[in-house]
Amino acid sequence: MTDQATLRAADLLKEHRESIDRLDAILVYTLGERFKHTQAVGKLKAEHDLPPSDPAREKAQIARLEELANAADLDPEFAKKFLNFIIAEVIQHHRKHQS
Repeated sequence: MTDQATLRAADLLKEHRESIDRLDAILVYTLGERFKHTQAVGKLKAEHDLPPSDPAREKAQIARLEELANAADLDPEFAKKFLNFIIAEVIQHHRKHQS
C-alpha cells in the first residue's frame, strides 16, 4: 500500500469512528429519554394497580421492531434480543414502583 493510500485509509477510519461515537451518544440519550417515559408508565401502573408487564403490547412491539429492523437492514434477531433486554429492564423498574 502506498503512503497516500495508507493516509486515506487512516482518514476514512477516523471518519467512521467519529460517526460511531456520535451514534453511540445518540443511542445513550435516546435510551435515557425512553426510560424516562417507561418510568412514568411504571408509576401510573403502580398508582392504578396495573400489572408491570403487558404481554400483548410486548408481542406487538417485538413484531413492529422486527419490521423496522428489516427496513433498516439490521438483523431482526439482534433487534428482538435488544428489545427483549430493554423490556426486561423496564419490567424490573415497574416492579420496583409497585413495592
